[in-house]
Amino acid sequence: MNDAELASLAKEAATHSYSPFSRVSVGAALEMSDGSIYQGCNIENTSFSLTICAERTAIFKAVSEGVKQIRRVAVWSDTGLHLFPCGACLQVLAEFIEPEGKVILVRKDGDRKVLPFKELLPHDLTDLRDHMK
Repeated sequence: MNDAELASLAKEAATHSYSPFSRVSVGAALEMSDGSIYQGCNIENTSFSLTICAERTAIFKAVSEGVKQIRRVAVWSDTGLHLFPCGACLQVLAEFIEPEGKVILVRKDGDRKVLPFKELLPHDLTDLRDHMK
């Protein structure tokens, strides 16, 4: 699967967004190491701190089904921005993304930006986890 196809699946996932407060629909699609794909959308809540981002929705779906190694993640938003994952999503991604994992950011117009995950979160907490073993 190429970047454009993964981006298209992220856009498809955004159609399920529940975002009555921000009015920003976001979709994510993960390509796992085994080739499987998981999609997620943002789900808002009146108690805004209970909102979950598209990236974590997709990650939790994958992990809950026993698939834990992410190769790439595409994030699509219905804005004119390359919407970067928030800090919480970056830390959760750090737990499961391959060392050479990529993040594909997609604007509404289809423009894509591809970045190595480590550029987005060069100092994640997984070193602490490894130290605690």
